[in-house]
Amino acid sequence: MRALIALFALVALVSCGDGRDLDEAPAPLGDFKLGHSIVVAPNLVKGPLSREASKEQWIAAMDAAVEDRFRRYEGTDKKLYHFGISVEGYVLAQVGVPLVLQPKSVLIFRVTVWDDEKGIKLNEEPHEITVLEAISAETVAGSGLTQTAEQQMENLVIKGTKQLEVWLGVQQKRHGWFTPEARVEKAEDGKNTNKAAEPVN
Repeated sequence: MRALIALFALVALVSCGDGRDLDEAPAPLGDFKLGHSIVVAPNLVKGPLSREASKEQWIAAMDAAVEDRFRRYEGTDKKLYHFGISVEGYVLAQVGVPLVLQPKSVLIFRVTVWDDEKGIKLNEEPHEITVLEAISAETVAGSGLTQTAEQQMENLVIKGTKQLEVWLGVQQKRHGWFTPEARVEKAEDGKNTNKAAEPVN
């Protein structure tokens, strides 16, 4: 049953859009205000049938997407929260022959959230997010046919930071994050939700 629930959560998350909603009001996140966001890629793995992209490119792309999405939050007091993000792996689809071998672009990264005032991690174990490229007229036959590697990276990090925003909203509901009642997510609490988050209504 737990595996089935996790699968439904992943499907719902993957279908939550491409993340291009920055012109809309941000989803409520209590007193959240971003302090520092440190992006690294020490163990970056390139998947099969993928275009090449350097660690530096991924770090720059992810950092820009985080800044664009989370600097919109001004918080309700002087507390700050920090992100530690590790880009773990990727596939940037390229033109394949035959067409059935066309891979889909994928990004995997992990995030840890820090409470600056308390000096603690809010999640004991890094939360892993898997990002699948959004389905569109451009990507239905493989984004390698219609997009450059830079465009694919941008699309993945934009959607990935949206998934991160959704997960933070779930954590606020479950554990009171970004409020005075915040509780740390224990490793056992997150073991069945590590790959997906529930959409926030």
